[in-house]
Amino acid sequence: MTFEEYQNFTKETAIYPKENGLNLIYTTLGLASEAGEVTDKMKKVIRDKGGIIDAGMKKELAKEIGDALWYVSQLSAELGLTLDDVASANIEKLKSRQQRGKLNGDGDNR
Repeated sequence: MTFEEYQNFTKETAIYPKENGLNLIYTTLGLASEAGEVTDKMKKVIRDKGGIIDAGMKKELAKEIGDALWYVSQLSAELGLTLDDVASANIEKLKSRQQRGKLNGDGDNR
């Protein structure tokens, strides 16, 4: 599956308010919520399983990461961006940082 195919599919399943800027608010809050669910599961892996991720937990994490991806896809679409656009821009940013020896450190504009 390509990013384009995935994003087109997520558009078909997108049921949320889209007027008055609620589309951006909804998708942003959804992304934060799903990222929080991934974080919570990882916290419990550390607390309850000594940091060991078994097959069942891997499956659960994959579900939550997939939910986060859905929101990344929809937020991007609501902003008029394709996932290809987002991924390409991220690769260029990382290549630039790598070439300049700036993968480590603080700040968005390193």
